[in-house]
Amino acid sequence: MVRGRYVVSELASRPSPPSEPPGLIPVQAGPADRDSAPPAGPGAMLAGRYRLRTRVGSDLLAGAEFWQAQDTVLRRDVAVTLLRTLAPEHGAIGGDEDPTGATRAGEMIVRALRSGSFEHPGCARLLDVLAPGAPGLPGDVLGAAVTEWVNGRSLAEAVAEGMLRPLAAARAVVPLAAAAEEAHRHGFVLGCDHPQRVRVTPDGRARMCFALPRPDLRPSDDVRGLGAVLFTLLTSRWPLSGADAARAGLPAATRTAAGALEPPSAVRPGVPLELDTVARGALGPENAPGHVHTAAAVHRVLGDVVAEDERNALFPPAHDGVPSDPDDVWQDRGRPVDPPDPVRRRRLLVGLATLAAAVLLVLGYVGVQVTSLFSDPSTPTIVVGPNAGGSDPPPAADGAAAPVAGPVRVAEVTVVVETGDRDNLNRVSRVIDGDPSSTWSTVTYRQQLPALKPGIGIMASFASAVQLSELSITSPSAGTRVEVRSAPSADASVDDTELITDATLDAGTTVVALDGSQPVEHILLWITELAPSGDGFSSEVGEVEFRRAG
Repeated sequence: MVRGRYVVSELASRPSPPSEPPGLIPVQAGPADRDSAPPAGPGAMLAGRYRLRTRVGSDLLAGAEFWQAQDTVLRRDVAVTLLRTLAPEHGAIGGDEDPTGATRAGEMIVRALRSGSFEHPGCARLLDVLAPGAPGLPGDVLGAAVTEWVNGRSLAEAVAEGMLRPLAAARAVVPLAAAAEEAHRHGFVLGCDHPQRVRVTPDGRARMCFALPRPDLRPSDDVRGLGAVLFTLLTSRWPLSGADAARAGLPAATRTAAGALEPPSAVRPGVPLELDTVARGALGPENAPGHVHTAAAVHRVLGDVVAEDERNALFPPAHDGVPSDPDDVWQDRGRPVDPPDPVRRRRLLVGLATLAAAVLLVLGYVGVQVTSLFSDPSTPTIVVGPNAGGSDPPPAADGAAAPVAGPVRVAEVTVVVETGDRDNLNRVSRVIDGDPSSTWSTVTYRQQLPALKPGIGIMASFASAVQLSELSITSPSAGTRVEVRSAPSADASVDDTELITDATLDAGTTVVALDGSQPVEHILLWITELAPSGDGFSSEVGEVEFRRAG
């Protein structure tokens, strides 16, 4: 224990469980110190080390907020779970005897400390625990836990583009179920019954990202959480709390007139009976027939389903409601063939012509060298051309055109949001890959901005400050409203940026003039209005190109 702060470091052995009884957490900072500390928000520092960057979710029943932060010492992303002082309207969460939630926070911190030695590939590793009263905590924070940041997508982003294949959903939940099984064996609870605590890695594995589950959770709640994650990946709907589903950007699961959940197979075809059964069994009442009681049972069933699929890989799969991918061995007979892309075809022809010219030049050079080996060395070399005498080349004629300013190379690009998940962060590099046909898009929202988010931004950073004359945005999402803002840093909040101009995108390429703007190193394209998309709103960007002033 160091001045009211417990540290669980990956660079040293983890501490033994604390000697204090549960609920008694040493507090060193006085009330005056906490009242004078600034509230936690984007850019705030915790314990002089962790800088909060983006809030990605919250668990109101736990009084917790989930943040993506930066470890300024090791210069890496981390996940931070903050325990906030409960507002008066949420006082009932802590109880009449604990109106601010301080006692509840102390219990959650003690549980985190006791689980500090637990490690599993299906769960982010606990790196640090900040106890109540630790120096450097903002005034409205009762404690915090720092874990590894799980790269990838939230559950809402993982299903935003359509349903996953049933076997892909099963494979995703296997490591999470294994982590819950191992945690229960050691007397811990993960808290995977909240959609924003779980993230999906780029290789399709579900992992726990955020720590500090509610102290009243039991292993049976984790079993329900496993069933909920599987149900969501199969149906794109969250089957537990409707409020949690709304905050996560997921629709709530539909129920029958009697209040029972519709099985996944009723929402989409092709769900294997085993997955349908384990999802319903994990989510059903404890005394109902077929109820799944343990995480070990969920893990075993999912493992068997995945193993059986691998054994039957040589046989055509059952129709699962999802069209086959181009690289699948078994293709749908009715799958339409994608028409040839004229842009890619033209680029391919240009590349082949360039390669052919280069080959001819190399062959010509080799031919000259071979000829020189057999030629008479006494033969004088004749140079033909305007500069044969060795004089300087003639100066350019008066009025010759000055060089045209070219595009500016973008060194880094990222997604910026004020609240919630960063929309399709792993695909934003497509806007600077030189291929307008490869696109980045926002998540499809049921309501127009700023109902759920004040805006969504693309932050482009250059190697050094540059004077820009214009930028062009290639997008099929006509009607999208974009503000062009200069930013002091790549992680600056929108309030710290300065508006240069704004524009409404057309379908195709929209050129935005930046005449008179100052040299900038970071440019934020802040989307304030999305384009209509089906029964919701979303915007898509194929390419963004910046041009320097001549």
